[in-house]
Amino acid sequence: MTDITTLWNTEQSMGDWVEASGDLQEDNDLDTAILISLFTDRLARADDDFEGDDRRGWWGDVDQDYPVGSRLWLLRRQKLTVATANKAENYASEALKWLIDDGVVASITPVTQIVYPNRLNLVITYQKPGLSAVTKRYFWVWETK
Repeated sequence: MTDITTLWNTEQSMGDWVEASGDLQEDNDLDTAILISLFTDRLARADDDFEGDDRRGWWGDVDQDYPVGSRLWLLRRQKLTVATANKAENYASEALKWLIDDGVVASITPVTQIVYPNRLNLVITYQKPGLSAVTKRYFWVWETK
């Protein structure tokens, strides 16, 4: 599986593609799959707590086994509590489940870390079949300014 490489720009809180030799850089890029899975807005469920009528999500998810993205966006207006951290772990697990089901990774575990007073980090540890575990840290999952 070859994907366009996506790198996260922490200052702008957005992903961007990388140019290489006048073309978009490609790689067998599990990091891109994880970024898209975590930081694309998944459709809110009817029982989720969100403001207004916009449940976000992507129209291309209709009739798909797995919706794209996560519900981490729902935490943006929540207070930084253990309950919020637990929800973030659950939302991340939900978003990354397809990687296990499709055999891309043998295991993947999200763990949150509260950094008081205003930040929630997300640490993802995954293992590809037959390889050593890899850990990625995301320090912008939840933050107040």
